[in-house]
Amino acid sequence: MTALFLRNLTLSHVRSHRRAVLALDGRPVAIYGANGAGKTNILEAVSLLSPGRGLRRAAADEVARRPEALGWKITALVQSLHQLHEVETWAEPGQPRQVTIDCKTAPQLALGRIARMVWLVPAMDRLWTEGSDGRRRFLDRMAMSFEPGHAEAVLTYDKAMRERNRLLKDGARDRHWYHALEAQMARAGAEIQDNRAATVDLLAGAQAEAETGFPTADLTLLHADGAEDGPEGEDALLAAFDEGRARDLMAGRTLAGPHRADLAATYAAKGVQAKDASTGEQKALLVSLILANARALARDFGAPPILLLDEVAAHLDATRRAALYDEICALGAQAFMTGTGPELFEPLGARAQQIEVRDVNGVSEIEERTDT
Repeated sequence: MTALFLRNLTLSHVRSHRRAVLALDGRPVAIYGANGAGKTNILEAVSLLSPGRGLRRAAADEVARRPEALGWKITALVQSLHQLHEVETWAEPGQPRQVTIDCKTAPQLALGRIARMVWLVPAMDRLWTEGSDGRRRFLDRMAMSFEPGHAEAVLTYDKAMRERNRLLKDGARDRHWYHALEAQMARAGAEIQDNRAATVDLLAGAQAEAETGFPTADLTLLHADGAEDGPEGEDALLAAFDEGRARDLMAGRTLAGPHRADLAATYAAKGVQAKDASTGEQKALLVSLILANARALARDFGAPPILLLDEVAAHLDATRRAALYDEICALGAQAFMTGTGPELFEPLGARAQQIEVRDVNGVSEIEERTDT
């Protein structure tokens, strides 16, 4: 299988890093250090080489190092299948994020065609117990890993819905004011639904075909208020917006559509809903889905995605940690993983690059370790 990995990564004034340069060779990267040393900031920088606001969902100005606030820049050499690309992304103070690929200005969406990424961060540990917003973002991020254009469909739908909601709050009743917005929502919404359904199917197949140390999660797409039935497809969505307008006027917002969808998961072996599973089981189900996403992407894209696994060892026992590392190496993925100490990554041995991050007077410093 061909490869997807970063050959090098340079950070300039990114969060706690004044300047950091990493020479990479495609192996997994184990990043360790004390809490607050700047480990996650490296993963966030890598995530900004994909479309969107990165794994912290931060605004452009929030990424800049304080107190200088000079703006920031991330540069990487990306091996993508059989091609090598130089990618830069940066933001000046008060300005939106910019992207160049091979020295040419590019939209963020183009990043998704070069590098596919999947990430798991500690905030996702609450995925099965929090509100549906987090599960939709989780699913949409996976959908975007298969189809980068999914991000555009979500943006189009959300923009049109915000305009429709403004009309609803203002009490506008002229149907003609709604028609164009509802048509946009129906077209983009149908695309969102198709992409989400295709993603769930791909994940199910990738889980079923794999022998893994992690439990299988049975996934179900739900509509508004947890219902398994609802409007699907452009025509059905358009009709739902039209027929539900009186109810939406009373609520002051749109009450049906892909923005109300949810993702339910069941621990297949036990028949227990993920929200009722133990903390360790919930973490294992998350890891299982991330690995399934990676396996499915390896087939779909032609190379496994770059994995960003922040504090991945949390809530995993030693056996499952070792199983995770074995699966990452078998997949051939470049995985950036963080943890508080090198002992968490001992099972990887020479299969991974080991990088220590230290805080020195408020500045993150990095050093590659070769003694493991």
